[in-house]
Amino acid sequence: MSYKQKFDKNILNTNFKNLSTNNKIFIQDISFKYKFTFQELKQLIDFAIDFNMWNEADITKVFKTDYTNRKNAFAHIRDIWNDLKNTSNSYKSFSKDLYKDDLRKFSFTSFKSDKISLGACPVASSNTRCCNLITLDAVQSCGFDCSYCSIQSFYNEDKIAFDLNFKQNLKNLHLDPNETYHIGTGQSSDSLMWGNKNGILEALFDFAKKNTNVILEFKTKSKNIKYFLENDVPSNIICTWSLNTPTIIENEEHLTASLDERINVAKQLSLKGVLVGFHFHPIVKYENYLKEYAKVYETLINTFKPCDVVLISFGTLTFIKPVISKIRSRSFKSKILQMPFVDANKKQSYSLTAKKEMFKHAYNSFKAWHNDVYFYLCMEDQSLWKEVFGYEYSSNNQMEDMMKMSYLNKIKK
Repeated sequence: MSYKQKFDKNILNTNFKNLSTNNKIFIQDISFKYKFTFQELKQLIDFAIDFNMWNEADITKVFKTDYTNRKNAFAHIRDIWNDLKNTSNSYKSFSKDLYKDDLRKFSFTSFKSDKISLGACPVASSNTRCCNLITLDAVQSCGFDCSYCSIQSFYNEDKIAFDLNFKQNLKNLHLDPNETYHIGTGQSSDSLMWGNKNGILEALFDFAKKNTNVILEFKTKSKNIKYFLENDVPSNIICTWSLNTPTIIENEEHLTASLDERINVAKQLSLKGVLVGFHFHPIVKYENYLKEYAKVYETLINTFKPCDVVLISFGTLTFIKPVISKIRSRSFKSKILQMPFVDANKKQSYSLTAKKEMFKHAYNSFKAWHNDVYFYLCMEDQSLWKEVFGYEYSSNNQMEDMMKMSYLNKIKK
């Protein structure tokens, strides 16, 4: 088999199709010259995609005109890629205009389900501490376009699907009245961005009123609180916002509400008596990131009373291979994969040392709230809890019980 035949066969199992035309021609030319192995070719293609995604110098600019051999050629590009991953990210060369070439477009579709399915958190792991959240999929897929989002690997991201039987199916759902349930609607889509489309919020409000033993959490990056302002909100509904720095929101959380908008609407609901919470997930490392996050933490402390805040959670970037592959299939600019990956329970994430820095800084910033708000790490290694909070749980069930107890105490007040 000639090398050309091997090349044509090998690229079928790579991200070659996601390269620009110029990069395709270049990769083919250097491959024919140096006869890269399949694994080398596969990695070189990913390097080329990453250079463009990170808004760094194109592979055609950093590849030398000549190398002594194949191994030296591959090693040189790999070293450049590794150096970029281990250098503190900077968004100075980024702007919203870089997103316009891959602006997300989606359409709506519908289906009819026979029943409501309650599930476990989709990223639960036996090696991480988990709160055993129960998920309720009100909508399939999200209309926002966060570069790091895992939802994009679970659904056809261009189709937003609504269950026409959702309201009736929710009425038919029977729960054990002697159990306390913590149910979240923000795992398969944003909880609030759709408003009351297809009667979703009306159905969920009725469900919360009927099942007072349920803590129903709406998780969002939206500013759409119209239905909440116009209706009485059951006391067992809590609204939580995923927050980030303006740098990350502008460059990685496309189409979402701004930081100021999220905090403003959270304050409006808080003044109405709705318990609110905040998720800092993912906290992302980049140039001067601790200073920027500190400003966000300070804003919350100055805006809200701890008695009105039910939770603060911390987490960071954690990727499975399908999500990394999906991100590389896009043509937008993102720094989100420009990080030094380490294995984290068969996923890819920051090192434990980096996580200790970001989580300890975050928790210590909220020192005034430690006794009044429930803090937790979302799907992080068990060993981090003692280091960050000064205590740890012996099991996921113990964490779940303490979380529910804390939430219920605030709901009753």
